[in-house]
Amino acid sequence: MTATLTPRPPATRRCERGGFLRTLHAEWTKFRTVRGWALAMAGALLVTVVVGLLGTAAPAPDGRGADSASYPKGPGGEAVNDSFYFVHKTLTGDGTLTVPLRSLTGVADTGTGKTAQGTQPWAKAGIIVKESLGQGSPYAAVMATGGHGVRMQYNYTHDTAGPSGKVSQESPHWLRLVRSGDRLTGSTSTDGTHWTEVGEAKLPGLARTVRAGLFATTPAAKQDTAAGTGFSPAVATGAFGRPTLTGDWSQGAWSGTQVGGDAGTSGSYTNTTRGGFTRTDGGGFAVTGAGDIAPVVGGPVMGVGFSVENFLVGTFAGLIVVTAVGTVFITGEHRHGLLRTTMAATPLRGRVLGAKALVAGGVAFAMGLVAAAITLPIGKRSALGRGFHVFPVTSGTELRVMVGTGLLCAAAAVLALGVGALLRRSGTAVALVIASIVLPFLLATSGVLPPGVSEWLLRVTPAAGFAVQQTLPRYAQVLSVYEPSTGYYPLAPWAGLTVLCGFAALAFGLAVVRLRGRDV
Repeated sequence: MTATLTPRPPATRRCERGGFLRTLHAEWTKFRTVRGWALAMAGALLVTVVVGLLGTAAPAPDGRGADSASYPKGPGGEAVNDSFYFVHKTLTGDGTLTVPLRSLTGVADTGTGKTAQGTQPWAKAGIIVKESLGQGSPYAAVMATGGHGVRMQYNYTHDTAGPSGKVSQESPHWLRLVRSGDRLTGSTSTDGTHWTEVGEAKLPGLARTVRAGLFATTPAAKQDTAAGTGFSPAVATGAFGRPTLTGDWSQGAWSGTQVGGDAGTSGSYTNTTRGGFTRTDGGGFAVTGAGDIAPVVGGPVMGVGFSVENFLVGTFAGLIVVTAVGTVFITGEHRHGLLRTTMAATPLRGRVLGAKALVAGGVAFAMGLVAAAITLPIGKRSALGRGFHVFPVTSGTELRVMVGTGLLCAAAAVLALGVGALLRRSGTAVALVIASIVLPFLLATSGVLPPGVSEWLLRVTPAAGFAVQQTLPRYAQVLSVYEPSTGYYPLAPWAGLTVLCGFAALAFGLAVVRLRGRDV
């Protein structure tokens, strides 16, 4: 039996010989020679930069100077809150500090001229070894908290849970911190005899002579009101028994210091209560403080400042233009009948659409990348010069934000192209894509929707792609408002971008199927 081979049409053979690169070059030539498209992408870059800079151009409300525009840095370079009241002595070499903590109480200022009794969940009172009184210096501490039991924390980002339960007159806790070289071990006991190790910290390079003693601090009181979540001044007081010391401790009286000079960005004192300490019967202390010893996070407790993504707020405006260009790149040819000419030259319709996607996505990527590269250094320099804090990030994180902004724009352009090819109507396609990317982002981050709804929108809509710009860390041991309105997205950066890319891939795939299945 002899098989009969059907020769391929000449047009198909020429197309295969030309290959995808020829099609790509043709689509690029088409894009760059249409002046309106090129000018629109330049306008997208400009509007992204301008809106981003204008959106962060407000003057600092308290007349701050540039010398106040930096957070203390922890040993790892992270921004930290390091504000607490410290009753201390110097310890040289190895030693031990043991003390009973008999109560932890708190007071919050309600803002109505009255105070409310109540200890905040992350109020802290305990014992601490700290390299110096300077903010950001290495430390290790064992403490009782208002609502999270006994904890061992060190160098701001490390937190180990110990036994649960609140400290009170009826249920005191003994705390112990042992230094051996650069290793510190924290323990707790309910009777002063039987001890449970809470955790161990290794502080490489810890100075031989350190400050050690008792401390108290608390973040501001979180309040849910009709206007949203707010914070009010609060203080915490730890009632300690007589400390027991072993090792080479300084002689003389204990000293009291407000580390940081105030309560920092995570707390504040009430109108009637300041930090300090008093001696109590039996050689004990009552220590009152406010603030926190922890990493800085975003949200209302971050203070007067900006995060990196704040300078890129103009991305949503640039995406509106990118969406319009990506849509018209295909619908314009439908409207004027030029797509028939394109398909006659390149009969492989999927190849044509793929080339269009690469051109539109590539131009959008370049626009987003350049806009971010321009906006970030200018925005940060301007904010610092006006006395604002700028949340520090690593160079790797900043690079991820820049590249991620480009990829966000590229995926939006491909999504717009695919929807345009499916609907073949410019206005409808542009409105649909904007409604799926820009509108959910604005609603979720503006705070007009309940947090649960906002998080849902940023999980299941293409607006999830904005997560690639987020830089604010989240810590379980830091009280804040972890919501989209304060810069916290429900998905990780690359996971959020993947959701957007999934929508773009789906729209593109459906467009290829439709383009192959009917006349152009």
